[in-house]
Amino acid sequence: MKLLLLDCLDERELLYEIDRIGADRRSFPYFAAKDETLLLAAKDLDVRAANALKQEMLSRGGDIIVHKRTIDCGVTHTDALLMGTPGQFSRLLEKLASMPYWGLDEFKIALGAALRNARRRSWDISLPGGRTLSLGDKTRIMGILNVTGDSFFPGSRHLDPGDAVRNALSQFEEGADVVDIGGESTRPGAPDVPPEEECARVVPVISEIRRLRPQSILSIDTRKASVAEAAVKAGADIVNDVSGLRYDPGMARTLSELRVPVILMHSRKTPGTMQESPSYNHVVSDVWDELEKVLEHATRAGIEKEAVILDPGLGFAKDAAHNMSLLKHLKAFRTLGRPLLVGHSRKSTIGQVLSLPSPEDRLEGTLAITALCAWQGIPLVRVHDVRENSRVARMIEAIRKAS
Repeated sequence: MKLLLLDCLDERELLYEIDRIGADRRSFPYFAAKDETLLLAAKDLDVRAANALKQEMLSRGGDIIVHKRTIDCGVTHTDALLMGTPGQFSRLLEKLASMPYWGLDEFKIALGAALRNARRRSWDISLPGGRTLSLGDKTRIMGILNVTGDSFFPGSRHLDPGDAVRNALSQFEEGADVVDIGGESTRPGAPDVPPEEECARVVPVISEIRRLRPQSILSIDTRKASVAEAAVKAGADIVNDVSGLRYDPGMARTLSELRVPVILMHSRKTPGTMQESPSYNHVVSDVWDELEKVLEHATRAGIEKEAVILDPGLGFAKDAAHNMSLLKHLKAFRTLGRPLLVGHSRKSTIGQVLSLPSPEDRLEGTLAITALCAWQGIPLVRVHDVRENSRVARMIEAIRKAS
């Protein structure tokens, strides 16, 4: 007799195993609810609620980690880590409907949203002209085009407009699904570029790419509302704001009027000051909380939630340890319910881990992170080297889909 330890099966693989074994296909929903264990972290629960949740989870075969003084109410509140299958959490939700006390009614709403969001795997992002960017079916590639002379990676600098256009067309040929065009470096310590100069750099390039390749998907990388508006009028489809709407007070209103998709990144301070002793209590939880606030701010301003892509902001107000923790726990951001973009290409964390001070030596480290993202089903990665990263993502996708 042999016993094989299998990794989590996707729906297709689980159905295959049911058929192979000869089980009844009608059992699929029952087993699908047991196919993985979810770990859900909760903050500041009333200890009475925590004790009730402990008993309810244990009775369903799950469990919950709470403060050691929870059982005798030696503390008033506790953080918690709930462990269970989707099926166990679904049955807990049913029970919570009859327990509207100690904050459990609020917990029920949060749990329901977290489970719905965690199950979501695909998004159709509406683009101008009736086009769509489908995310989630595979890891797509966003190529980087810097119409600058001072970006941190020399190979990405294309200040000459003709050179920039040729580079963008080349990236599409190499496998880019989107090309992100920026006219201002946001590397640590970078100075601000006046919006007039930024527009002068990017608008002609966007217009020419749109003329030469009408169906291409273009993103404008800017923190400034006036640049975003000019770029969209020139043909940009997406606005990528690395400040997460913090830099320009007019950006949220402008984006709501432009009605285009937006990438909102987590960051703090400005590029000139963001790396001055960044500090977090719990980097994954803190970044999650701050991204949730960014998303709420965007929707209050009139930006459609379905138009938002989120970015945890590797390297922006974070040291190497923070970045590594975020990469290890990208799954945590699934409960926000929005597709995730990861921008890691040739960044200093790779240099610190591999002792490679020059960005020009960090391709292999970049490819390793792209492989990690593709295996975890991250919808979009932002990279300098399109051909190499596209091949890595395609290879990982082939393995993930293997039967």
